[in-house]
Amino acid sequence: MKILFVVNNFYAPGNGLSASARRTVAALKEAGMDVRVLSGHNHEAQTPQPDYVLTDYRVPVFDRLIQSHGYKFAKRMNPIIEEAVKWADVVHLEEPFPLQNRTAQFAKKYGKAITATYHLHPENLFCSIHLGGWKLLNNSCLRLWRDAVYNYCSDIQCPTKGVLDRCEAFHFKARLHQISNGLMPDTFLSDEQPSPSDDRPVHIACIGRLAVEKDQPTLLKAMRYSKHTDKIKLFFAGRGPEHDHLVALADKMYKEGVLKYPAEFKFETREELRHLAAASDIYVHCARVEVEGLSALEALQQGVVPVVAEGPLTATTQFVLDDRSLFKVGDPKDLAAKLDYWIEHPKERREMALKYVESTEKYSMEKSVDALIKMYETAINTK
Repeated sequence: MKILFVVNNFYAPGNGLSASARRTVAALKEAGMDVRVLSGHNHEAQTPQPDYVLTDYRVPVFDRLIQSHGYKFAKRMNPIIEEAVKWADVVHLEEPFPLQNRTAQFAKKYGKAITATYHLHPENLFCSIHLGGWKLLNNSCLRLWRDAVYNYCSDIQCPTKGVLDRCEAFHFKARLHQISNGLMPDTFLSDEQPSPSDDRPVHIACIGRLAVEKDQPTLLKAMRYSKHTDKIKLFFAGRGPEHDHLVALADKMYKEGVLKYPAEFKFETREELRHLAAASDIYVHCARVEVEGLSALEALQQGVVPVVAEGPLTATTQFVLDDRSLFKVGDPKDLAAKLDYWIEHPKERREMALKYVESTEKYSMEKSVDALIKMYETAINTK
């Protein structure tokens, strides 16, 4: 089976969509599929490069903001797109943007099966310009994506039940398949698990892009309400447009004496993130808008108890095993209460951490790839 992945920026570092695409392509190849990529140039290294290389497209006015998220758009270069589509049995669209619209048009012309993954909500984009709460704008954008891209598809991968429900509510024409983006197999670093100590602070890790919709300020604000702030050390792993704002806020709170330990900010490799999670006591996920949140799942795989924001667009809550690890999205007082509970109950925290390790097995990349291959076969057989 020849599968063409279509993504604007396949090699973008620190971008969850691109990272997911790279993992999926690698896993499909390991499963014996013939996979090629149509994408913009790899700016991180001379090699590797996409199989079909497109020139970058600079978006007027917003290009600097887009690049601050570790992202680039690619130009719609018809000869290259047409060549790539002719090669494929299945054309898989990773985004709902102009490149995917043009590729879908060629795929329809040549009678190719067309599938997609729903990777992001409109709110993921509009939160960056503080319009994430404007329902009319976001709903109109989703209808545009539906008509311009998704309705070309016979089958769509929905990483979570929340995504599938939203696609149904907006009357997507395609068959909808709930398939996780997939968790790569990793060793549980049990030898790095924190042990109780009176002189060691409680390590709280927050992993993910530093962006408005990820809402990291709520974790910092929660420190003003926690009964145990003097025992807490915060670790933020990621980069993005909100980096300077978050660093300034954390520094201010440290100088005021709210934080006893200065917060640490780093952009780390996947291997370093594994060790950060394994050495942490609690993992916090504050995002207001999240299609799946694999960074949370990767942390749970290392035996750390989560505290996750719960709201209408926070799909990461599906990984949570009970209400002790849920807080109302954007509510620092509720977050502080949940953190205090886990700090005050270390024995329960360690027991639940092991249950979270076990719970990640059902999201394995192997299971996701098997389901994706079946989806592609269905698309080919019913195109």
